[in-house]
Amino acid sequence: MQTRLKYHYGKVFPEAGCDEAGRGCLAGPVVAAAVILPDQAPGDLLRVLNDSKKLSVQTRLELRLLIEEQALAFGVAMVDNVEIDRINILNASIKAMHLAIRQLIPQPGFLLIDGNRFKAYGDIPHQCIVKGDGRYASVAAASILAKTWRDAYMQVQHEKYPDYGWNYNKGYPTPAHKLGMRQQGITPLHRRSFKPVCQLEMAF
Repeated sequence: MQTRLKYHYGKVFPEAGCDEAGRGCLAGPVVAAAVILPDQAPGDLLRVLNDSKKLSVQTRLELRLLIEEQALAFGVAMVDNVEIDRINILNASIKAMHLAIRQLIPQPGFLLIDGNRFKAYGDIPHQCIVKGDGRYASVAAASILAKTWRDAYMQVQHEKYPDYGWNYNKGYPTPAHKLGMRQQGITPLHRRSFKPVCQLEMAF
């Protein structure tokens, strides 16, 4: 796991890793995070940083605290399901990343983006890296913040809509979630542009 790309065009600068969570969900927002780690990130953080999907819930929560305490800067932003339906999930994911980057003080000089699609943020150069959350510490940190913040949001929404299993599936298309949709219909948090939701809405 690398802490950062130290040079770009011969210059050293703060670098932010960016990632999102919730692109494949049928309900709820997409959440993105941007993180600038110290040049010499603490060993206890680097040893366990990884793609959030490969970590246990407890480890992710513990790392969230470490990241928020030890990062030079971090930002977390969400784009809700209504906006996802309006501009599509890819554009919503990129918009959430832009909103997260905007929160960073100082602003970074370079962006590492998990995945293969991004739209330039101002004049800050960027690099897209498939599976970057398994290669770069700042991207892994961003994936953990995005995942834990979104999970916490969906846990709260589960209290309002308890018939869909969001307390454990977080809005992903599990059998329990789909069963809840068939039995109870769709909620104001469902993404109506997503095929399983659209088809069910037309059937009701």
